[in-house]
Amino acid sequence: MATSLVSADELSVQLYTVRDAIAQDLPAALGRLAEIGFRRVEPWGLTDRADALAEHLPAFGLTAPTAHVHLVGADAEAVFAAAKKVGVTTIIDPHVPEENWTDREGIERTAAQLGEIAARAADHGLRVGYHNHAFELERRVDGVSALEVFANAAPEAVVLEVDTYWAEVGGEPAPELLRRLGDRVVAIHVKDGPRTKVDSDQVGVGDGILPIAEILAASPQALRVVELDAHSGDVFEAVARSFAFLTGAEA
Repeated sequence: MATSLVSADELSVQLYTVRDAIAQDLPAALGRLAEIGFRRVEPWGLTDRADALAEHLPAFGLTAPTAHVHLVGADAEAVFAAAKKVGVTTIIDPHVPEENWTDREGIERTAAQLGEIAARAADHGLRVGYHNHAFELERRVDGVSALEVFANAAPEAVVLEVDTYWAEVGGEPAPELLRRLGDRVVAIHVKDGPRTKVDSDQVGVGDGILPIAEILAASPQALRVVELDAHSGDVFEAVARSFAFLTGAEA
C-alpha cells in the first residue's frame, strides 16, 4: 500500500482547477471530485456563485472552509454575506496586482487594507487571508521577499495561504519559507511541475519535481489544497492522481 502523506480530512481542492467542467455543469463537477474522495473544496469568485454552491455542496457531502474572492477594493459586506451563505470561514484574496508589491510603502498599504477588512470580517466570524503568486517572492525589500514584508506588516488577524509552487518559481524554497512564516500559514496550495511560469506545465501532485513531503512537513497545521492552474492532459485524472499520491489511496 502506498504511503499516506495526509488524511482525506486534511485535504481540499481549488475549484478553479476544474473550471471548464464547472462552467458546463457545476453539480456534475462537484460529484466527480467527491467520487475521487475529496470532502473539502476551495471555491473561487465566491460572490458570483454563492447561491449555487450553497445548494449543491451539501448534496455531495462537501464543505468549503476556505474560498478565493477579491477583497481589496471590493464590496466587503457582499463578500461576508456570500461566505456565510456557503459556510466559508476563511476568505482569501487571491491576487493584489504586482504594482502594489514593488516597494515597502505599497506592501504596507496592502497590508493595512487587508487588516482593515480582517477587522470587519471578524465581526462576522470570518477570517481574512492572502494568497501569493511568484512575484511576491521575486520582489525583495532590503533583501527580504515582499510576501514576508507583508506578513510582518499586516495585523496578526491577516493569515496566509502559501502557494508552494509559485513560491518555488519565485525563487524561495517552499519548505524554508513555510518554516519562517510558521503558524501564520493556515492553508497551502499543493501543486507540482517543473518550476516554470507556464501554467500548463503543471502536473498531478507527485508527478513533478517539488519536494512534496518536505513541504507538507514544514506546515503541519495548514489545510492542504490541491490545485493545477492548467494542465495539458485530463485535469480530473491529474486531480485523482494527486489525491491518491497524497492519501496513499488507490488511483
